[in-house]
Amino acid sequence: MMDVAVLSSGGKDSSYAVWWAIMKGWNVRLIITLRVTSEDSMMYQLEGTSMAGLQAAAGNIPWLPILQQEEDGTDSLEQALLPFVAGSSWPRSNTWSRQNKAAARWPEDWPWPEIERATPNRPIQGIVSGALRSDYQRTRIDCMAERLGIHSFSPLWHMPAEKHMQNLIEAGFDVRFSAVAAEGLDEEWLGKQLNEEILEKLILLNKTNGLNIDGEGGEFETSVLAAPWFRPLTWTIENHWKRQSGRIKIIHAAIK
Repeated sequence: MMDVAVLSSGGKDSSYAVWWAIMKGWNVRLIITLRVTSEDSMMYQLEGTSMAGLQAAAGNIPWLPILQQEEDGTDSLEQALLPFVAGSSWPRSNTWSRQNKAAARWPEDWPWPEIERATPNRPIQGIVSGALRSDYQRTRIDCMAERLGIHSFSPLWHMPAEKHMQNLIEAGFDVRFSAVAAEGLDEEWLGKQLNEEILEKLILLNKTNGLNIDGEGGEFETSVLAAPWFRPLTWTIENHWKRQSGRIKIIHAAIK
């Protein structure tokens, strides 16, 4: 059995990547969330990355949040992974101290779930990501994995967009639209659940406006409230809309 880490933002692609690794029979040792604190990032979603920690808690998988002030490749991620590749006896505890919680920047109004803190007591052999078609993202991760001497897996790479979205629906993923920024996607899309009807609308917008059905062109971002590998989550949100785009603010989120 291969021990792997999964890079997750809490969105649809990385959530599916966790499920893929589990279905392979692998041991998902930890979920890693890179939280870039600058205003924008080409590699990692900024909105709702705490949802990845909540998913980890709901799936009984250890979590490793990594804060990075600016996007500068995968340097912070690589440094954080080093002890998990080589194996280490530190940190020994899988519980979170008050300092650990503060460093993770957990939202103040969210209850702290029983998240197991990731510890590098046994080496991993691979890293899994939800990269779809971003050469920038995949190349960075592949090169980092090569330097670390571990395998890199991108199970969704170049998967047809309609098939990917259909797979999410059929597998029971509760995918919600957390941000939209494209013609044809108005404020009513915020917080909506991906289903057959919504997928048909995305397919139509692809034909009329050229919208990417899976949002890979930046048309939308997602959060996941339920999946085959974790207990359902609940949230309270409010919409923030400006001109032709908007995003949700997650006021409260918890495991059901």
